[in-house]
Amino acid sequence: MQALGLLQAALVAAWAGDAALETLIGTEAVFDAPPRGKQAPYVTILRHDAAPRDGDETPGLDHRMVIHCWSAQPSRQAALAIATRIEAVATGGTLEVAGHAVTLRRHMRTETAVDLATGRARAAVTLRFHTEPSE
Repeated sequence: MQALGLLQAALVAAWAGDAALETLIGTEAVFDAPPRGKQAPYVTILRHDAAPRDGDETPGLDHRMVIHCWSAQPSRQAALAIATRIEAVATGGTLEVAGHAVTLRRHMRTETAVDLATGRARAAVTLRFHTEPSE
C-alpha cells in the first residue's frame, strides 16, 4: 500500500508545479481535508481508495481518487475550470512515482454542485490510476 501515499504525493507535487492551476487557486491550495478558516478557491483530496489488481506475476493496485475543486463563488464554470486543470495535469503531465510505474491514468467522471450552506460551487473529479512496482 506504499504506492497509495507515493501516488498521492506525486499528484500533489504535479498540481503544485502547474502555473495554470496556480492562477486558478493560488499557491499551497491542495489539501487532504477541507482546511479550517481557508477561503476558496482550493482543492481537497476527498477519497483515495486502492484495491489489488495483480496481473501475470506483476502485483499492482487500482486507485480511485475523488478530488473536490471549490470555487469562491456560486459559479459552476469557475469550479469546472479548476477541475479541468486538475484532470489535465493528473492524466496528461509527467507523474513520477518513486519505485512504481503508473500504467493507467483515466478521468472517470465530474460532478458539480452549489453548496447551499456556503454558496460556493464544487466540482468533484473522479480519477482512476493503476500502479505497478518498477523495481
